[in-house]
Formats: sequence, C-alpha cells, structure tokens
Amino acid sequence: MSDRDLPKGWSIPDQEHVKVDEITCLSDNWYHLYRVGFDLKRSDGTWQHQTREAYERGNGAGILLYNRANRTVILTRQFRLPSFVNGNEDGMLIEVPAGLLDDRDPVAAVVAEVEEETGYLIGKPQKVFDLFMSPGSVTERLHLFVAEVTNDHREGDGGGLHEEGEDIHVLEIAFDEILPMIADGRIRDAKTVILLQHGLLTGLFD
Repeated sequence: MSDRDLPKGWSIPDQEHVKVDEITCLSDNWYHLYRVGFDLKRSDGTWQHQTREAYERGNGAGILLYNRANRTVILTRQFRLPSFVNGNEDGMLIEVPAGLLDDRDPVAAVVAEVEEETGYLIGKPQKVFDLFMSPGSVTERLHLFVAEVTNDHREGDGGGLHEEGEDIHVLEIAFDEILPMIADGRIRDAKTVILLQHGLLTGLFD
C-alpha cells in the first residue's frame, strides 16, 4: 500500500511480519475511524488475516507544571463527556494542561496550550515521555513534558477557548496532596497520573 493511499499522519513501514491490504474510513466526523485489514505473521510462522478498527484523532502533548517555591502543581479541571457516560458521575476530570498538536511541533503546541488553559507563559519545557495511551484502538501518540514555574509566569486567567466549548478551571494543588488524590480517585486521568508519578519518583517535588 503506497503512502498516497494512507490517512493523513499515518506511516506504515515495510515489515516482514505484517502486510496491510485494506483501509476503509468508517466515520469522518470530528475525528476519523478506520477499519484496517492486514495479514499478521504469528510466532509459529503461520499467517493470519485480521481486521481491526483504529481511531485517528491526531497526536497530542501534555505538561506537568510545578512550583517549587509554593510546593504546588498547576492542574486543570474540565468536563469530559466520555468519562461522564462511563461512570464518572459529574464528568469532571483533573488533568495536566494538554491538547492536540494540530500540525504544530510538540513544544510549540504544549506552550500554547499552557497559555490558553492556565494563563501561564513558559519557556522551553523538558520532554520526558512519548507514549501511546490506548494502543488497542487509538493511534494517538502523546508527548509529555515538565516545566518549573513561579507566580511570575502567570500572566492571564486561562480557561481555554470559549469558541471550542472549553470551560477550564485552573487548580493549584499542594505536593502533599498528590498521592492522596490519586489514591482516592480525585485524580484519575492517565497522563496526569503518569506525570505526577514521574515527578514524585524523580524528585521534582523535593
């Protein structure tokens, strides 16, 4: 299958153990859902034809902002419909600032998202991870960063973009509250837990 036949952003390298022969778009609404047919060489040497669906929403970036002077982290709280319909009673999730790349460099994207969501203006952040968050069904790669901030970095209210339906609350949470909030489920967003655990393990909050 040639590159011109692939969905935007997709890349299928030549491999001896997998041969893609069909990609069909099932939905092209807000994001895109594709059905992919392929032959996979199993560990016993036999070939098996499989069909899977892959949800394409673009790649993203997220960042952990921490304030050593205040001994706090800067997080956001907003309504997330998928969590609401799957048992999250009020649909609100506490998260690190994050967003889609939309053809931007991950650093440029995450710096812009921080300003839009929190009002903080930051310099170049430190990249710590490049992760597939739900590889069984979603193509998204998430670039995760950390950055130290001070009170002087905040130059606006944040809140997100009204025209995109965002209504984001900015939170400043004490270092000492991080583990209790993860343990009791107040913080349950995966990228946020990963970055907070990274901070705890690497001494960012010491």
